[in-house]
Amino acid sequence: MKQAKAQIRADELRRLIEHHNYSYYVLDDPEVPDAEYDRLMRELEGIESEHPELVSPASPTQRVSGTPQEGFETVRHRVPMLSLGNAFSDEEVADFERRIEQGLERQNIIFAAEPKLDGVAISLTYHDGLLTRAATRGDGEQGEDVTSNVRTIRAVPLELRGDDWPSLLEVRGEIYMPRAGFDAFNRKALERDEKPLVNPRNGAAGSLRQLDPQLTAKRPLAFFAYSTATRDGLPDTQFDSLHRLRDWGFPVNPEIRRVEGVSGCLEYHRRISALRPTLGYDIDGVVYKVDRFDQQAILGFISKAPRWALAHKFPAEEEMTRLLDIDIQVGRTGALTPVARLEPVFVGGVTVTNATLHNEDEIRRKDIRVGDWVVVRRAGDVIPEVARVIHQRRETELPEFQMPETCPECGSAVERVEGEAVARCTGALICPAQIKHGIRHFATRKAMDIEGLGDKLVDQLVELGLVNTVADLYRLEHEQLSSMERMGGKSAENLLKALEASKKPGLDRLLYALGIREVGEVTAHSLAAHFKSMQALQEASEETLIEVSDVGPIVASHVAAFFQQEKNLRVIQALSDAGVEWQPLEENVGEQPLAGETWVLTGALSMPRIQAKNLLEALGAKVTGSVSAKTSTLLAGEAAGSKLTKAQKLGVKVISESDFVEYLETQGVEIS
Repeated sequence: MKQAKAQIRADELRRLIEHHNYSYYVLDDPEVPDAEYDRLMRELEGIESEHPELVSPASPTQRVSGTPQEGFETVRHRVPMLSLGNAFSDEEVADFERRIEQGLERQNIIFAAEPKLDGVAISLTYHDGLLTRAATRGDGEQGEDVTSNVRTIRAVPLELRGDDWPSLLEVRGEIYMPRAGFDAFNRKALERDEKPLVNPRNGAAGSLRQLDPQLTAKRPLAFFAYSTATRDGLPDTQFDSLHRLRDWGFPVNPEIRRVEGVSGCLEYHRRISALRPTLGYDIDGVVYKVDRFDQQAILGFISKAPRWALAHKFPAEEEMTRLLDIDIQVGRTGALTPVARLEPVFVGGVTVTNATLHNEDEIRRKDIRVGDWVVVRRAGDVIPEVARVIHQRRETELPEFQMPETCPECGSAVERVEGEAVARCTGALICPAQIKHGIRHFATRKAMDIEGLGDKLVDQLVELGLVNTVADLYRLEHEQLSSMERMGGKSAENLLKALEASKKPGLDRLLYALGIREVGEVTAHSLAAHFKSMQALQEASEETLIEVSDVGPIVASHVAAFFQQEKNLRVIQALSDAGVEWQPLEENVGEQPLAGETWVLTGALSMPRIQAKNLLEALGAKVTGSVSAKTSTLLAGEAAGSKLTKAQKLGVKVISESDFVEYLETQGVEIS
């Protein structure tokens, strides 16, 4: 076949094959039998084999290609892939809607509701209509590049349909294994005396991480799109955007609906729960998202989850087994946590041998005793817990559980502060468990980010007496490290480089790394922004600490107590002596024309609200959440509500976002 004729036929075949993929995976309405689809594919393969110059990366024949990889490259997400808050009861859903109404200052909220698939989250990036990258969620900030494997999944379009898509499109969705495919795969595996997959979710996750794309191609994987990280070219609502994605070739769950208010959400949950056994894929709940994107922008995010979305989980799966023993684990803050050791039991798709018992009071309340038959539940399909005891099966009198009086790790006394449910080890300076947990936390990416300091290495360093506090990490020498088990010269050199690179953290990162009780990333940032220096924070009273946003009486008492302990001050000084130089948060050191002014934000802004707040604070303004006679200016976006009305009554100056942007330009402020 001549090249010109081959080109025409190859293009025609590609269009036909992608059309049939769209009919099968998106419309769920196949137009031809599998044999005809295979015939078209073989014909295209023949043409491309005869004319290799005609092969295109977007060709359906290129879904399975390449050689096994040595590992997956880590990639950073342009927009973090956040988690969702969970609800397990109707009351929690009602609370969610109440928070939304308060945040938007309106009622009758419209939500987009959809089934929550039990699969693997994926982010797909398209440039000029072509798939260029597929990445797993990972830790939300960065994931693994699995593009070669995702290209083998026929439900994922390699090239977008139509011509009205934006030049850059990032689609988020779920890769899953349909039940029929899972069952068929396992039947064949058993026939070959191979190990079957545990459940569809694990099957999907394992398939996606095969180093050889050709192995992934043999797994029955499918895909549903559920959101985007880019908004160009899309409608103004979640529901309509998903239908636009469907037009571009993405499978979208057919059970997606618009619902109104909590009653609509709960009715949808009941309907999908009833449908659950008949669906061809596993789900573990439903998801509600505020439908309008401008309302999502107003509501914003908390540390790791959007305020405008909620996962309403189905009742957890339960199984019965015997409690063999109760062990005590010691955490980073010295908390003693009782853990149930169980006869292995298969619950919610995994074999469970351990389960949390929470604390001593919970054990007393449920009357849990070693030797009992207990019901194990995977709360939220994540953390196994002992839900209750089958007291009818207690054949003999069993001894009650007693919390130890001394720490099982170091022998120090155990104390329980009145009003607290948790018992704690008092040997913070000598307890190996607390030291190990504290060092592991100190080294995490969001703290000091010391690459290469893994759990096993921390255990060795503590057990050999080389490290007793986090400051000791910076005194380690190459000879000490290279002589340790499974620690060669190159590894020792890399760790020392990582330690050196961590010596100039922001003050907020160091505060988080120190592991002060109740001080997470957000609170650490607020403390660093308010006090500017470690010295000022050390001298702060509880009354002063409470003035900080995100800090209440309990957090203030923990922070004050931390800096009142001489041992903690010695560790901080030792860090300084070892060359650790914490940096104040970056701030605008130029003129602050808005110093002394109080601003309030309301309505939907095109820029993220946190960005507007940061810009105002950099110019010296104080940003508060409510309008009063002391308010200097109200920045009002679209759909502004009661705050605008109140500002007008009080005679407060009101400006639009365009006025605000124009003002920023006059001040020479760049908006990224």
